[in-house]
Amino acid sequence: EVQLVESGEGMVQAGGSLRLSCAASGFGFDEHEHAIGWFRQAPGKEREGVSCIKSGDGAIDYADSVKGRFTISFDSAKNTMYLQMNNLTTEDTGVYYCAAELSYLVLYAATCLELEYDDWGQGTQVTVSS
Repeated sequence: EVQLVESGEGMVQAGGSLRLSCAASGFGFDEHEHAIGWFRQAPGKEREGVSCIKSGDGAIDYADSVKGRFTISFDSAKNTMYLQMNNLTTEDTGVYYCAAELSYLVLYAATCLELEYDDWGQGTQVTVSS
């Protein structure tokens, strides 16, 4: 059974930093072609992709809104994904979700942000105040 557990919830002022973690279990990220990523949902808005990694070629994608400020990484030894978020703005406020896609569809996706992810964590709240 795939399980994704996010942590790192916090409240910071604009310009501050936070690091989110997603502990994955039930699959080995490097064993097959998988994708794992971060999504977020702000109040009153639709969920959007933030960043993701494909295991096969290590390709990484970022939403334009976070490029240059957020860094995604994966620690294979811990099977844990991280999202380092710097220079946060109030627009980054929302619930952040970790998601994984383990199907063959990962092989054919041009970018991991375009995938439909099957497995999701429970979410962790990020609040940025002005």
